Amino acid sequence: MAVNLKTPQPESLLAVPGVRLGVAEAGIRKANRRDLTVIELAEGSRAAGVFTRNRFCAAPVQVCREHLAQDAIRALVINTGVANAGTGEEGLASARATCTALAGLLGVGEGQILPFSTGVILEPLPVDRLVAGLPQAVDDLRDDGWFAAAHAIMTTDTLAKAVSRQATIGGRTVTLTGISKGAGMIRPNMATMLGFLACDAAVSQDLLGTLVTEAADLSFNSITVDGDTSTNDSFILMATGQAGNAEITDAASADFTALREAVIEVSIALAQAIVRDGEGATKFMTIAVEGGRDREECRKVAYAVGHSPLVKTAFFASDPNLGRILAAIGYAGIEDLDASALRVWLGNPDESVLVAEQGGRAASYREEAGARIMQHAELTVRIDLARGSAAATVWTCDFSYDYVKINADYRS
Repeated sequence: MAVNLKTPQPESLLAVPGVRLGVAEAGIRKANRRDLTVIELAEGSRAAGVFTRNRFCAAPVQVCREHLAQDAIRALVINTGVANAGTGEEGLASARATCTALAGLLGVGEGQILPFSTGVILEPLPVDRLVAGLPQAVDDLRDDGWFAAAHAIMTTDTLAKAVSRQATIGGRTVTLTGISKGAGMIRPNMATMLGFLACDAAVSQDLLGTLVTEAADLSFNSITVDGDTSTNDSFILMATGQAGNAEITDAASADFTALREAVIEVSIALAQAIVRDGEGATKFMTIAVEGGRDREECRKVAYAVGHSPLVKTAFFASDPNLGRILAAIGYAGIEDLDASALRVWLGNPDESVLVAEQGGRAASYREEAGARIMQHAELTVRIDLARGSAAATVWTCDFSYDYVKINADYRS
Protein backbone atom coordinates (compact mmCIF):
# COMPACT_ATOMS: atom_id res chain seq x y z
CA MET A 1 0.00 0.00 0.00
CA ALA A 2 1.53 3.31 -1.07
CA VAL A 3 2.16 5.81 1.73
CA ASN A 4 0.14 8.99 1.18
CA LEU A 5 0.41 8.65 -2.59
CA LYS A 6 -2.42 8.74 -5.08
CA THR A 7 -2.59 8.01 -8.78
CA PRO A 8 -2.36 11.35 -10.64
CA GLN A 9 -5.49 12.44 -12.44
CA PRO A 10 -5.14 12.62 -16.24
CA GLU A 11 -6.24 16.25 -16.31
CA SER A 12 -3.45 17.20 -13.86
CA LEU A 13 -0.75 16.17 -16.34
CA LEU A 14 0.11 19.00 -18.71
CA ALA A 15 1.12 18.52 -22.32
CA VAL A 16 4.65 19.71 -23.05
CA PRO A 17 4.85 21.39 -26.48
CA GLY A 18 7.16 19.35 -28.69
CA VAL A 19 6.56 16.03 -26.89
CA ARG A 20 4.21 13.20 -27.92
CA LEU A 21 3.78 9.86 -26.20
CA GLY A 22 2.24 6.56 -27.29
CA VAL A 23 1.85 3.14 -25.69
CA ALA A 24 1.19 -0.39 -26.87
CA GLU A 25 0.54 -3.93 -25.63
CA ALA A 26 3.48 -5.85 -27.07
CA GLY A 27 3.24 -8.96 -24.89
CA ILE A 28 6.87 -8.64 -23.86
CA ARG A 29 6.38 -10.68 -20.69
CA LYS A 30 2.66 -10.78 -19.96
CA ALA A 31 -0.31 -10.52 -22.28
CA ASN A 32 -2.97 -7.81 -22.13
CA ARG A 33 -0.92 -5.13 -20.45
CA ARG A 34 0.62 -1.92 -21.70
CA ASP A 35 4.35 -2.62 -21.73
CA LEU A 36 5.80 -0.51 -24.53
CA THR A 37 6.12 3.28 -24.62
CA VAL A 38 7.44 5.68 -27.26
CA ILE A 39 8.24 9.32 -26.47
CA GLU A 40 8.79 11.47 -29.56
CA LEU A 41 10.64 14.80 -29.38
CA ALA A 42 10.28 17.60 -31.91
CA GLU A 43 13.23 18.48 -34.08
CA GLY A 44 15.61 20.80 -32.27
CA SER A 45 14.98 19.25 -28.87
CA ARG A 46 17.82 18.46 -26.49
CA ALA A 47 18.27 15.62 -24.01
CA ALA A 48 20.70 14.73 -21.25
CA GLY A 49 20.83 11.82 -18.85
CA VAL A 50 22.42 10.11 -15.89
CA PHE A 51 22.57 6.35 -15.49
CA THR A 52 23.29 3.54 -13.10
CA ARG A 53 26.80 3.10 -11.74
CA ASN A 54 26.28 -0.65 -11.50
CA ARG A 55 29.19 -2.19 -13.41
CA PHE A 56 26.80 -4.85 -14.69
CA CYS A 57 24.78 -2.20 -16.49
CA ALA A 58 22.09 -3.24 -18.95
CA ALA A 59 22.45 -3.21 -22.74
CA PRO A 60 20.03 -0.28 -23.22
CA VAL A 61 22.04 1.81 -20.76
CA GLN A 62 25.18 1.21 -22.80
CA VAL A 63 23.40 2.15 -26.04
CA CYS A 64 21.86 5.27 -24.46
CA ARG A 65 25.27 6.51 -23.41
CA GLU A 66 26.61 5.98 -26.93
CA HIS A 67 23.71 7.78 -28.61
CA LEU A 68 23.63 10.74 -26.22
CA ALA A 69 27.33 11.32 -26.92
CA GLN A 70 26.95 11.45 -30.68
CA ASP A 71 23.56 12.67 -31.86
CA ALA A 72 20.52 14.89 -31.34
CA ILE A 73 17.85 12.75 -29.70
CA ARG A 74 14.43 12.52 -31.34
CA ALA A 75 12.72 9.65 -29.49
CA LEU A 76 12.80 7.30 -26.52
CA VAL A 77 11.49 3.74 -26.43
CA ILE A 78 10.77 2.00 -23.11
CA ASN A 79 9.77 -1.60 -22.47
CA THR A 80 8.80 -3.30 -19.24
CA GLY A 81 8.85 -6.97 -18.30
CA VAL A 82 12.42 -7.79 -19.37
CA ALA A 83 15.42 -5.69 -18.31
CA ASN A 84 17.75 -6.77 -21.14
CA ALA A 85 20.53 -6.91 -18.52
CA GLY A 86 23.05 -9.71 -18.23
CA THR A 87 22.40 -10.53 -21.88
CA GLY A 88 25.83 -9.86 -23.41
CA GLU A 89 26.25 -9.17 -27.10
CA GLU A 90 22.78 -10.52 -27.86
CA GLY A 91 21.32 -7.88 -25.56
CA LEU A 92 23.25 -5.10 -27.24
CA ALA A 93 22.08 -6.32 -30.64
CA SER A 94 18.48 -6.34 -29.40
CA ALA A 95 18.73 -2.79 -28.04
CA ARG A 96 20.20 -1.57 -31.31
CA ALA A 97 17.60 -3.44 -33.36
CA THR A 98 14.91 -1.68 -31.32
CA CYS A 99 16.46 1.70 -32.15
CA THR A 100 16.73 0.82 -35.84
CA ALA A 101 13.08 -0.25 -36.04
CA LEU A 102 11.74 2.86 -34.32
CA ALA A 103 14.01 5.14 -36.34
CA GLY A 104 12.56 3.67 -39.53
CA LEU A 105 9.01 4.34 -38.37
CA LEU A 106 9.78 7.94 -37.37
CA GLY A 107 12.11 8.80 -40.24
CA VAL A 108 15.09 9.67 -38.04
CA GLY A 109 18.55 8.18 -37.50
CA GLU A 110 18.96 5.13 -35.25
CA GLY A 111 21.51 7.09 -33.22
CA GLN A 112 18.71 9.54 -32.38
CA ILE A 113 16.79 6.90 -30.41
CA LEU A 114 17.30 6.13 -26.71
CA PRO A 115 16.21 2.63 -25.58
CA PHE A 116 15.21 1.73 -22.01
CA SER A 117 14.22 -1.58 -20.45
CA THR A 118 13.06 -2.65 -17.00
CA GLY A 119 12.00 -5.98 -15.56
CA VAL A 120 13.63 -9.35 -15.02
CA ILE A 121 17.43 -9.52 -15.31
CA LEU A 122 19.29 -12.31 -17.18
CA GLU A 123 16.49 -13.02 -19.63
CA PRO A 124 16.74 -12.27 -23.37
CA LEU A 125 14.63 -9.42 -24.66
CA PRO A 126 11.90 -10.72 -27.00
CA VAL A 127 12.89 -8.15 -29.58
CA ASP A 128 10.57 -9.56 -32.27
CA ARG A 129 7.53 -8.90 -30.07
CA LEU A 130 8.86 -5.49 -29.12
CA VAL A 131 9.46 -4.44 -32.72
CA ALA A 132 6.05 -5.78 -33.74
CA GLY A 133 4.45 -3.53 -31.10
CA LEU A 134 6.20 -0.35 -32.20
CA PRO A 135 3.73 0.59 -34.99
CA GLN A 136 0.89 0.49 -32.45
CA ALA A 137 2.81 2.76 -30.07
CA VAL A 138 3.69 5.17 -32.89
CA ASP A 139 0.08 5.27 -34.08
CA ASP A 140 -0.90 6.14 -30.50
CA LEU A 141 1.44 9.15 -30.25
CA ARG A 142 -0.37 12.16 -28.80
CA ASP A 143 0.33 15.27 -26.74
CA ASP A 144 -1.72 14.06 -23.78
CA GLY A 145 -0.12 10.61 -23.50
CA TRP A 146 1.60 11.17 -20.15
CA PHE A 147 -1.03 9.36 -18.05
CA ALA A 148 -0.95 6.24 -20.22
CA ALA A 149 2.86 6.29 -20.36
CA ALA A 150 3.14 6.54 -16.57
CA HIS A 151 1.15 3.30 -16.32
CA ALA A 152 2.94 1.55 -19.18
CA ILE A 153 6.40 1.85 -17.59
CA MET A 154 5.34 0.24 -14.28
CA THR A 155 6.57 -3.16 -13.02
CA THR A 156 6.02 -3.86 -9.31
CA ASP A 157 4.72 -0.32 -8.77
CA THR A 158 1.23 -0.21 -7.29
CA LEU A 159 0.54 3.32 -8.55
CA ALA A 160 1.63 5.38 -11.54
CA LYS A 161 3.96 8.28 -10.76
CA ALA A 162 3.63 11.53 -12.70
CA VAL A 163 3.96 15.25 -11.91
CA SER A 164 3.42 18.51 -13.80
CA ARG A 165 4.48 22.05 -12.93
CA GLN A 166 4.70 25.41 -14.69
CA ALA A 167 7.15 28.26 -14.16
CA THR A 168 7.66 31.71 -15.63
CA ILE A 169 11.05 31.95 -17.29
CA GLY A 170 12.15 34.90 -19.36
CA GLY A 171 8.57 36.19 -19.39
CA ARG A 172 7.28 32.92 -20.84
CA THR A 173 5.31 30.08 -19.28
CA VAL A 174 7.41 26.93 -19.23
CA THR A 175 5.70 23.57 -18.71
CA LEU A 176 7.37 20.58 -17.05
CA THR A 177 5.92 17.07 -16.89
CA GLY A 178 7.67 13.96 -15.68
CA ILE A 179 7.02 10.28 -15.01
CA SER A 180 8.98 7.71 -13.04
CA LYS A 181 8.77 4.06 -12.10
CA GLY A 182 10.32 2.05 -9.34
CA ALA A 183 9.39 0.34 -6.11
CA GLY A 184 12.23 -2.11 -5.42
CA MET A 185 15.94 -2.50 -6.21
CA ILE A 186 16.25 1.17 -5.32
CA ARG A 187 19.47 2.63 -3.96
CA PRO A 188 21.52 5.78 -4.66
CA ASN A 189 23.99 5.94 -7.56
CA MET A 190 20.97 6.39 -9.73
CA ALA A 191 18.12 5.19 -7.63
CA THR A 192 15.27 6.05 -9.92
CA MET A 193 14.97 2.82 -11.91
CA LEU A 194 13.46 4.93 -14.72
CA GLY A 195 12.60 8.63 -14.80
CA PHE A 196 11.72 10.92 -17.70
CA LEU A 197 11.19 14.68 -17.36
CA ALA A 198 10.39 16.99 -20.26
CA CYS A 199 10.09 20.75 -20.46
CA ASP A 200 9.62 23.23 -23.30
CA ALA A 201 12.31 25.65 -22.15
CA ALA A 202 15.11 26.72 -24.45
CA VAL A 203 18.37 25.84 -22.67
CA SER A 204 21.87 25.06 -23.89
CA GLN A 205 23.06 21.46 -24.07
CA ASP A 206 25.83 22.12 -21.55
CA LEU A 207 23.47 23.57 -18.96
CA LEU A 208 20.97 20.77 -19.54
CA GLY A 209 23.70 18.27 -18.73
CA THR A 210 24.64 20.19 -15.59
CA LEU A 211 21.01 20.39 -14.52
CA VAL A 212 20.17 16.71 -14.96
CA THR A 213 23.15 15.74 -12.80
CA GLU A 214 22.31 18.22 -10.06
CA ALA A 215 18.60 17.33 -10.10
CA ALA A 216 19.40 13.62 -9.86
CA ASP A 217 21.78 14.22 -6.97
CA LEU A 218 19.14 16.07 -4.95
CA SER A 219 16.28 13.71 -5.76
CA PHE A 220 16.72 10.26 -7.27
CA ASN A 221 20.17 9.86 -5.73
CA SER A 222 18.76 10.74 -2.32
CA ILE A 223 16.30 7.85 -2.01
CA THR A 224 16.64 4.23 -1.00
CA VAL A 225 14.17 1.39 -0.63
CA ASP A 226 16.36 -1.66 -0.16
CA GLY A 227 19.96 -0.67 -0.86
CA ASP A 228 20.16 -2.49 -4.21
CA THR A 229 21.47 -0.49 -7.16
CA SER A 230 19.69 -1.62 -10.32
CA THR A 231 21.40 -2.51 -13.59
CA ASN A 232 19.02 -0.30 -15.57
CA ASP A 233 18.58 2.98 -13.66
CA SER A 234 18.19 5.97 -15.96
CA PHE A 235 17.00 9.57 -15.61
CA ILE A 236 16.52 11.64 -18.74
CA LEU A 237 15.86 15.40 -18.90
CA MET A 238 14.47 16.73 -22.18
CA ALA A 239 13.99 20.31 -23.39
CA THR A 240 12.12 21.07 -26.60
CA GLY A 241 12.81 24.83 -26.71
CA GLN A 242 9.25 25.62 -27.76
CA ALA A 243 8.30 27.90 -24.85
CA GLY A 244 9.69 30.90 -26.71
CA ASN A 245 12.11 32.06 -24.01
CA ALA A 246 15.56 33.28 -24.97
CA GLU A 247 17.94 30.33 -24.80
CA ILE A 248 19.42 29.97 -21.33
CA THR A 249 23.21 29.85 -21.56
CA ASP A 250 24.34 31.38 -18.27
CA ALA A 251 24.25 29.26 -15.10
CA ALA A 252 24.30 32.44 -13.01
CA SER A 253 21.21 33.91 -14.68
CA ALA A 254 17.81 34.34 -13.05
CA ASP A 255 16.27 32.29 -15.87
CA PHE A 256 18.49 29.29 -15.14
CA THR A 257 17.77 29.61 -11.43
CA ALA A 258 14.03 29.51 -12.13
CA LEU A 259 14.38 26.49 -14.42
CA ARG A 260 16.66 24.74 -11.93
CA GLU A 261 14.16 25.20 -9.10
CA ALA A 262 11.30 23.84 -11.20
CA VAL A 263 13.25 20.82 -12.45
CA ILE A 264 14.46 19.95 -8.95
CA GLU A 265 10.94 20.34 -7.52
CA VAL A 266 9.49 17.90 -10.06
CA SER A 267 12.43 15.51 -9.67
CA ILE A 268 12.04 15.39 -5.88
CA ALA A 269 8.30 14.75 -6.20
CA LEU A 270 8.93 11.87 -8.62
CA ALA A 271 11.71 10.43 -6.46
CA GLN A 272 9.66 10.62 -3.28
CA ALA A 273 6.78 8.90 -5.08
CA ILE A 274 9.07 5.91 -5.68
CA VAL A 275 9.80 5.64 -1.95
CA ARG A 276 6.15 6.14 -1.00
CA ASP A 277 5.36 3.22 -3.29
CA GLY A 278 8.30 1.13 -2.09
CA GLU A 279 7.57 -2.58 -2.19
CA GLY A 280 5.42 -3.34 0.85
CA ALA A 281 6.00 0.13 2.36
CA THR A 282 3.82 1.34 5.23
CA LYS A 283 6.03 4.24 6.42
CA PHE A 284 7.68 7.13 4.57
CA MET A 285 10.85 8.14 6.39
CA THR A 286 12.96 11.29 6.07
CA ILE A 287 16.53 10.96 7.34
CA ALA A 288 17.85 14.51 7.79
CA VAL A 289 21.49 14.84 8.82
CA GLU A 290 23.01 18.19 9.74
CA GLY A 291 26.16 19.48 11.40
CA GLY A 292 28.54 17.58 9.15
CA ARG A 293 31.94 18.72 7.93
CA ASP A 294 30.81 18.16 4.36
CA ARG A 295 27.72 16.91 2.57
CA GLU A 296 29.26 13.56 1.74
CA GLU A 297 29.68 12.51 5.35
CA CYS A 298 26.10 13.61 6.06
CA ARG A 299 24.97 11.38 3.20
CA LYS A 300 26.99 8.47 4.57
CA VAL A 301 25.16 8.68 7.87
CA ALA A 302 21.76 9.15 6.25
CA TYR A 303 22.29 6.14 3.98
CA ALA A 304 23.52 3.97 6.86
CA VAL A 305 20.31 4.66 8.77
CA GLY A 306 18.09 4.46 5.69
CA HIS A 307 19.56 1.13 4.53
CA SER A 308 19.55 -0.62 7.90
CA PRO A 309 17.13 -3.58 7.87
CA LEU A 310 17.00 -3.37 11.67
CA VAL A 311 15.95 0.28 11.57
CA LYS A 312 13.45 -0.34 8.78
CA THR A 313 11.80 -3.33 10.47
CA ALA A 314 11.53 -1.44 13.76
CA PHE A 315 9.74 1.39 12.00
CA PHE A 316 7.38 -1.11 10.35
CA ALA A 317 6.50 -2.46 13.81
CA SER A 318 6.17 1.09 15.22
CA ASP A 319 8.71 -0.07 17.79
CA PRO A 320 10.84 2.77 19.22
CA ASN A 321 13.92 0.54 19.34
CA LEU A 322 15.95 3.62 18.58
CA GLY A 323 19.32 2.22 19.61
CA ARG A 324 19.36 0.73 16.13
CA ILE A 325 19.65 4.26 14.74
CA LEU A 326 22.68 4.98 16.93
CA ALA A 327 24.29 1.72 15.81
CA ALA A 328 23.84 2.68 12.14
CA ILE A 329 25.32 6.13 12.73
CA GLY A 330 28.27 4.49 14.44
CA TYR A 331 29.13 2.21 11.52
CA ALA A 332 28.53 4.80 8.79
CA GLY A 333 32.27 5.21 8.25
CA ILE A 334 33.12 8.48 10.03
CA GLU A 335 36.17 7.33 11.93
CA ASP A 336 36.63 10.44 14.10
CA LEU A 337 32.96 10.94 14.96
CA ASP A 338 32.46 12.15 18.54
CA ALA A 339 29.45 10.11 19.63
CA SER A 340 29.11 12.16 22.83
CA ALA A 341 28.47 15.34 20.83
CA LEU A 342 25.73 14.19 18.44
CA ARG A 343 21.99 14.49 19.02
CA VAL A 344 19.08 12.58 17.47
CA TRP A 345 15.42 13.55 17.24
CA LEU A 346 12.41 11.47 16.19
CA GLY A 347 9.45 13.31 14.71
CA ASN A 348 6.24 13.19 12.72
CA PRO A 349 4.05 15.99 11.33
CA ASP A 350 2.63 16.59 14.82
CA GLU A 351 5.58 16.50 17.19
CA SER A 352 9.31 15.89 17.61
CA VAL A 353 11.28 14.60 20.60
CA LEU A 354 14.97 14.50 21.45
CA VAL A 355 15.98 10.85 21.64
CA ALA A 356 19.72 10.82 22.18
CA GLU A 357 22.41 13.23 23.41
CA GLN A 358 25.77 13.10 25.20
CA GLY A 359 26.42 9.58 23.95
CA GLY A 360 23.22 8.01 25.19
CA ARG A 361 19.50 8.30 25.80
CA ALA A 362 18.28 11.88 26.27
CA ALA A 363 17.27 12.57 29.86
CA SER A 364 13.94 14.02 28.69
CA TYR A 365 13.04 11.09 26.41
CA ARG A 366 10.19 8.77 27.34
CA GLU A 367 9.53 5.60 25.36
CA GLU A 368 5.78 6.26 25.32
CA ALA A 369 6.50 9.46 23.37
CA GLY A 370 8.55 7.51 20.83
CA ALA A 371 5.83 4.88 20.49
CA ARG A 372 3.22 7.60 19.95
CA ILE A 373 5.25 9.30 17.25
CA MET A 374 5.95 6.03 15.42
CA GLN A 375 2.27 5.32 14.90
CA HIS A 376 2.29 7.89 12.06
CA ALA A 377 2.83 6.98 8.43
CA GLU A 378 5.35 9.82 7.88
CA LEU A 379 8.36 10.04 10.17
CA THR A 380 11.55 12.09 10.38
CA VAL A 381 14.85 11.10 11.95
CA ARG A 382 16.93 14.23 12.48
CA ILE A 383 20.61 13.78 13.33
CA ASP A 384 23.00 16.56 14.35
CA LEU A 385 26.63 15.44 14.03
CA ALA A 386 27.90 18.65 15.68
CA ARG A 387 30.96 18.78 13.42
CA GLY A 388 30.23 21.59 10.97
CA SER A 389 27.54 23.26 8.86
CA ALA A 390 26.89 20.74 6.06
CA ALA A 391 23.59 18.86 5.70
CA ALA A 392 21.94 16.19 3.55
CA THR A 393 18.57 14.45 3.39
CA VAL A 394 17.67 10.93 2.29
CA TRP A 395 14.16 9.53 1.91
CA THR A 396 13.39 5.88 2.56
CA CYS A 397 10.65 3.51 3.70
CA ASP A 398 10.20 0.64 6.12
CA PHE A 399 10.47 -3.10 5.50
CA SER A 400 7.25 -5.06 5.89
CA TYR A 401 6.32 -8.71 5.42
CA ASP A 402 5.06 -7.79 1.96
CA TYR A 403 8.53 -6.74 0.77
CA VAL A 404 9.67 -10.34 1.07
CA LYS A 405 6.50 -11.68 -0.53
CA ILE A 406 6.72 -9.34 -3.51
CA ASN A 407 10.35 -10.16 -4.24
CA ALA A 408 9.95 -13.88 -3.61
CA ASP A 409 7.15 -13.99 -6.19
CA TYR A 410 8.65 -11.44 -8.62
CA ARG A 411 9.14 -13.83 -11.56
CA SER A 412 5.79 -15.63 -11.09
